[in-house]
Amino acid sequence: MWQRFSFDDVLTIGHYLGVLTSVFAFAFLAPLITALLCQEWEPLTRYAMAAGIALTVGTLLRLMRVSPGRLSHQQAMAVTGLAWMFLALIASIPLALSGHYASYLDALFEGVSGLTTTGASLALDLEHMAFADNMWRFTMHFLGGLGLIVVALALGLMGSSMSGLYSSEGRSDHVLPNIVSTTRLIGRIAIIVIAVATGVMTLFCLFSGMEPVRAFFNALWVSVSGFMTAGFTPTSQSISYYHSYPLELICMVLMLLGSISFALLVEVWKGRTGRFFRDIEVRVGFIWIVVATLVLMSSLAVSDTFPNLPELLRRGVFMVVSAMSTTGFSVITGNQLVTSFSSGALFILILLMAVGGSSGSTAGGMKLMRIGIVVKSLVSTVKETMAPENARVSVVYEHMGKHVLSTDLARSAMTVSTLFVVTFVLGALAGVACGYDAISAIFDSVSMASNGGLSTGVASPGMPAFLEGIYILEMWAGRLEYVTLIALLAKMVMSVIPRRRGGR
Repeated sequence: MWQRFSFDDVLTIGHYLGVLTSVFAFAFLAPLITALLCQEWEPLTRYAMAAGIALTVGTLLRLMRVSPGRLSHQQAMAVTGLAWMFLALIASIPLALSGHYASYLDALFEGVSGLTTTGASLALDLEHMAFADNMWRFTMHFLGGLGLIVVALALGLMGSSMSGLYSSEGRSDHVLPNIVSTTRLIGRIAIIVIAVATGVMTLFCLFSGMEPVRAFFNALWVSVSGFMTAGFTPTSQSISYYHSYPLELICMVLMLLGSISFALLVEVWKGRTGRFFRDIEVRVGFIWIVVATLVLMSSLAVSDTFPNLPELLRRGVFMVVSAMSTTGFSVITGNQLVTSFSSGALFILILLMAVGGSSGSTAGGMKLMRIGIVVKSLVSTVKETMAPENARVSVVYEHMGKHVLSTDLARSAMTVSTLFVVTFVLGALAGVACGYDAISAIFDSVSMASNGGLSTGVASPGMPAFLEGIYILEMWAGRLEYVTLIALLAKMVMSVIPRRRGGR
């Protein structure tokens, strides 16, 4: 039986949502400091106001319950599920006032896209956006990629009573015995990777003739977006703006690293490379990306899209990595994606985004782990069919140690994968209903629900408000991976339905 939220539950959830909102206010320091250093006084006032709003709202919510105690599992899921949308509402305020968005709904779309690391953008005149506004867009990517809870726990901004939020955010990679230590190690790895990539990219930008300040910011923002498999860029032309083979190569490395589980990155960090190469997700991902690349290349070669083999490899491989990691970087324009890529090539990109990267990584999609589990389940079924009647069949897989495939795990993987497909279909139907081409509607729906960010032009300024709302919900659902979302929605619905007279 579904249980309702009690009044005490509501007070507790409100309190901890207030704590997260208060913590979120500190994130506005990044654009505030940027605006101060770059002498951007108008953005400075907007972000100071947004920080004040977050602190005020957070404080009021915290007063709902002074001593709430430790969160239960169901309360933690509710706080996490509501936080992503609630914080996006606040994050969108300074963007809506920047003049780069046609409406607050467009700014909200940007906020949800930033925090969920989708990377689809509805910004207008992106090339002339203030440094502070761009810094905020990529700060949202950093927070969303690592996870709001991970960042807050790592900085010691939340007490141990909120450690239950860690797993409710879709994290299960306890690479160290202590959750706070785990979050700090995850944050340290991310900062080191981003810092190294920023230094190298800054040199490439300087050599290309970019002024020092702009070179540093572009390198930092692209590094954050790449490793967080997010997708925002400071220009409307994405990575093709830079016209740099080395920079594209660095982006591909960042995207691949971002699509690997943090737990496996820690194993490599500690020198345990054997466990990395035996992992089911690594093996499934390698096979999947090789097959997808060969099929995509064949499709593009037959269609004579690109004039020579080097250009075909450059564009094709980059787009495969971008789609598989659900980053959303592009080395071609949205118009070229529709006109130059065949329907077969678009279909491969759709499948790549739908599957996504590893569990426990910053990538979205159904995840390689679930695909591997489904395949293992099929193998188990075939073995059971062929085995003698009294034989006992077991299937083993490797992921941070050896595990025996259980029926419950296989059922869970199939259920979540099915829910993703249902979401893809519903979003595509909404796009078709709004008058868009079927292939484009399917492509953008999969991109939004998998937090991929690539677009054929459907997700753009001026799109119907109804479809924009559907895409916002898809991005939210994809980031929560459905388990938290379904549990939250079910309890919310049951809480507002009147009880039957005489019912328990």
